[in-house]
Amino acid sequence: MFGLFLFVLFSPGAGELLCTSSDLELSYTFCDSTAHVFMFSLTPCSTMNTPTWEAAVAWIPSEDISFLKTIFNVWYEGANVLHWKETLCDGADDEHSVCGTLKGETFATTFDIKGARIQFPKGFYNILLQAFSDDSENSIVMCLNFTMIVKKDAF
Repeated sequence: MFGLFLFVLFSPGAGELLCTSSDLELSYTFCDSTAHVFMFSLTPCSTMNTPTWEAAVAWIPSEDISFLKTIFNVWYEGANVLHWKETLCDGADDEHSVCGTLKGETFATTFDIKGARIQFPKGFYNILLQAFSDDSENSIVMCLNFTMIVKKDAF
């Protein structure tokens, strides 16, 4: 089943259902106290037989992005199953298109997510994505809390 989910949010604390299908349900909230202008879409809304998802992101940051560190945590049925940190921008030889985006400027990109590498067991997932504008992780520029319910086993 093919689907599309999209969200744009102008105030913190609100959340919504992003997509639902026979095998997947996905929703989000912002988890910080900052107002954001942010859009994310993903096609298809399914975990079954999906070798590649097509994703699009648009964001207007509230500060210049000369340094950007992301932390990605995934919990499955309450257990932390993935903790990943990456510095995307450090001001020197930055490879990512978000680097150098100025406060108030729109950053937009599209990319593929290779789904065939991941087999999601049926169950409840909590996904936390945090972005910081400093290496000490004190200055947060974005925080998203996704809830993903996989309704069927992929295997």
